[in-house]
Amino acid sequence: MEMKIVVLFLFFVFNAKGVAQCEIKNRVQADGSMIYYFEPAAFYTTKSKSLKINIVTDKEHYFVALQPTPFPDKKEGKKIKDDLIILLADNKTYKLAHYDTQYRRNDSIMQVLYLIDDKDLDAFSNYEAVSADINMQGTEFVRSYNFKLHKNAIVEQLKCFLKKEEN
Repeated sequence: MEMKIVVLFLFFVFNAKGVAQCEIKNRVQADGSMIYYFEPAAFYTTKSKSLKINIVTDKEHYFVALQPTPFPDKKEGKKIKDDLIILLADNKTYKLAHYDTQYRRNDSIMQVLYLIDDKDLDAFSNYEAVSADINMQGTEFVRSYNFKLHKNAIVEQLKCFLKKEEN
């Protein structure tokens, strides 16, 4: 009997963990459209800089959202227009088109959105992120990140979104 209780408890623990990984949030944009997203995951952290990443979608397009720290002030940050170069575990580099630079929560968070090309969705759904190069205009030239943390977060988040669409 005790063994059944332990097995049942473990089932609930692991099942809850699986559900928590697909905790999709949503927010209404200023233009009235709805976006869906996950809490950003830390991909890179040092004493001087960090980078959080998550997937954002409007149910039509998928975006990689980057939250770099430190980030430039709004005047300089709005100059960021270059594409994101990201290396995946398939040893191929992908260029994601710059979509938008946003400042949120009273400008305490900067988020840069990059569009994932439809033809690359399969790769981003199957291969973890290895590194990224971002042109942080106004602060320095290209900021490079070799990911150490949560490298598979993009894969997991995309799979959650794509699975949800199938249902």
